[in-house]
Amino acid sequence: MKNKSKKESIFIKETKRDIHTFKRLDGKRRGKFIWDYFKWKILAAITIIAIVITFGRLLWLGQKPYRLHVCVVLNNDLYCDDWFDEFFEKLTADGQGGDLDLNQDQPFDYHNAYYYVQEIEVRTTVASQRMDVAVCGPDMYDYLLALNACTPLDTVLSEEEAADLKNRGMLVNSTANVRRNPDGTLNEEEAVEGCFAVDLSDTSFGHEYNDKQELDEGQEKAPLYAVIINNSKHMEDSVQLVRALCE
Repeated sequence: MKNKSKKESIFIKETKRDIHTFKRLDGKRRGKFIWDYFKWKILAAITIIAIVITFGRLLWLGQKPYRLHVCVVLNNDLYCDDWFDEFFEKLTADGQGGDLDLNQDQPFDYHNAYYYVQEIEVRTTVASQRMDVAVCGPDMYDYLLALNACTPLDTVLSEEEAADLKNRGMLVNSTANVRRNPDGTLNEEEAVEGCFAVDLSDTSFGHEYNDKQELDEGQEKAPLYAVIINNSKHMEDSVQLVRALCE
């Protein structure tokens, strides 16, 4: 009895045809042939690799020991890497390990139609303890106050330092933990009064990074605040940063 040869599947036939076609093409046309037939698989592979790299980087950053997490949202488009590099070099002169996590890419602007997304980002950053100090304008400061996320600075600074900042008009007294009722009215029953920020407008940092605001006619320059987040795991280093910012 004769053995019947197995019939080739359509997949094998098409594969052989593609290989034969590929061999007949020159270099440039081979590249185009591969892209035309496999572009979706290539794009899918690139996407998967990008996702793996992104999550791997986040996991690595999560395990990386940090000395300080700082979020900077200036009132202009400047970047202040140089200032923080110099500060961190002085801070780490004590020989202790750790790195500086300087986040300058987290915008916050209530004039932006998607400000609620920015609120979620800030709330997530605070809740995950990835923000020790915030340097920000009025919008973000107001939101941090609403979260009751700010440390009363007169409780972590010395009496002499707090008194000096008050005399210089830099210690800002504000109301935190003000909630909004469902009808839109403010509920101040659990509000907390305190000195939650320092105004950096008249400091060397403020003059260098806050004076260059593009103002419309009649618009006043927005202040720049420094805030220590109350769930910070690096309170001592956070105080050192605020001291440096106030110079």
